Amino acid sequence: MTTQITAAASGQFLLGGDRPVNRLGFGAMRLPAGTFSGPARDPQTGIAVLRQVVEAGVDHIDTAGFYERGDVRANELIHKALAPYAPELLIATKVGPLRGPDGMPTGQARPEQLRELVTEDLRALGLDRLELVYLRVGGMSEPGGESVADRFAALAELREEGLIRHLGVSNVDVAQLDEARGIAPVVAVQNQYHVHRHDDPAVLARCEEHDIAYVPFFPLGGGFDPIEHDRLAQVAGRHGATTAQVALAWLLASSPNMLAIPGTGSPAHLAENLAAAGLRLDAADLAELTA
Repeated sequence: MTTQITAAASGQFLLGGDRPVNRLGFGAMRLPAGTFSGPARDPQTGIAVLRQVVEAGVDHIDTAGFYERGDVRANELIHKALAPYAPELLIATKVGPLRGPDGMPTGQARPEQLRELVTEDLRALGLDRLELVYLRVGGMSEPGGESVADRFAALAELREEGLIRHLGVSNVDVAQLDEARGIAPVVAVQNQYHVHRHDDPAVLARCEEHDIAYVPFFPLGGGFDPIEHDRLAQVAGRHGATTAQVALAWLLASSPNMLAIPGTGSPAHLAENLAAAGLRLDAADLAELTA
């Protein structure tokens, strides 16, 4: 299939009731390195990818201060590549995780540490206000099992001060989402979800009930829970598409609240991912993929 289709072909979602974004966005995690422990990538390649991203009509970039490898940091690449930012560009960031000695984001910031993390994101991105900030809960663990109230309240305070426009939560179960919603409006949830891992129906249903965006991290599986490409090959063959494109199209078809943010440090892979915006799966395709 052609790779000239822009992100706008995926349709839009009204984030927080006031911010339309294309449903196919971009995740910046792989700009500094292919994995958290892999070698750093050439920053000039990352800058080129980011410029290609916005030229293709992507208006939602997801990033975090802990997306870094050595001296290569995703937020600083975004600033160098795209500032001054187009008014329609929404940059979402995440705070909460702290890197351990092995470089993995296994620790968690205390409530009083979140202001410093938000301030650092503002500095690195060259912004006066962050449009969307997620509280990322639980390090590398599965969702659930702890309160988010104190930490989310700290971010809600920064929102009241005008440093943040919208708030989200990441790696949460329904109880944690509801706890956060009792403190301040939640406009987006970022949980793990993909074509072979859709065991989060309660959170997705809550998002649909309250017009909250559902933004899967690792939409193509990532390094921890990869998609099974062989299971997608037949559908991909019928459409003349790649299995990655089928996986992204399945996400967009699975719910009107679903936003996809595939990430890459490769211009070629970026073009492939963006082409998924124009792939339309029929009922037979969806039944086969969901079985």
